Amino acid sequence: MESDRPLGEVLDWKPVPAAARTVLRGTHVRLEPLDPERHGAALFAAQGQDGDPELWTYMASGPYSAEATFGRYLEQSATSDDPLFFAIVDGESGAPQGVASYLRIDPDNGVIEIGHIWFGAALQRTPAATEAICLLARHAFDDLGYRRFEWKCNALNSRSRRAAERFGFTFEGVFRQHVVVKGRNRDTAWFAIIDKEWPVIRAAFEAWLDPANFDAGGVQRQSLEEIRAAL
Repeated sequence: MESDRPLGEVLDWKPVPAAARTVLRGTHVRLEPLDPERHGAALFAAQGQDGDPELWTYMASGPYSAEATFGRYLEQSATSDDPLFFAIVDGESGAPQGVASYLRIDPDNGVIEIGHIWFGAALQRTPAATEAICLLARHAFDDLGYRRFEWKCNALNSRSRRAAERFGFTFEGVFRQHVVVKGRNRDTAWFAIIDKEWPVIRAAFEAWLDPANFDAGGVQRQSLEEIRAAL
């Protein structure tokens, strides 16, 4: 006997490619597969004592005061396929200024997450930082064909939660007592963008990054949220 319960939308779906090591290029920034030898010294400086003191507060590792210890973190990260790490490199100077990764890569279901994100102080609150997130999303949706793009963070991490919402992720809830990080409980806030939402979010990224959206002093004329709401 057939059930009359709804079973969800029937999809014409095929698995998509796994994310791979490739260079993602934008106007302000490019994302390069993490290379400890090429990126290590600059990344160590970017996360150093003169940088953001809260950079590692909610990260699973760090902080790093010794370059040798930081180098081992980079070496381990660079050999991983999931998470798959990228250095965020300034497009003009070529200086590595931060790190981001794809993780929980699920080609069969078309789901991919970004995380292990840290921006050095010079990268924070810049068009390059926003473009880095846009490049990761665009590659996942437009190049690889994923259906769902996730962002997760410690529920106490207000900066990360605000960033996710600014970038267009939808808050989906909190997993209580999800994991233990550095000996402390972590409740995890979940956010996501799905494929049908991406065209508007992509258009907002592109409009915000347009040079016309900034005055002579580099101040935005419209926020990313304002642009997205008007589309």
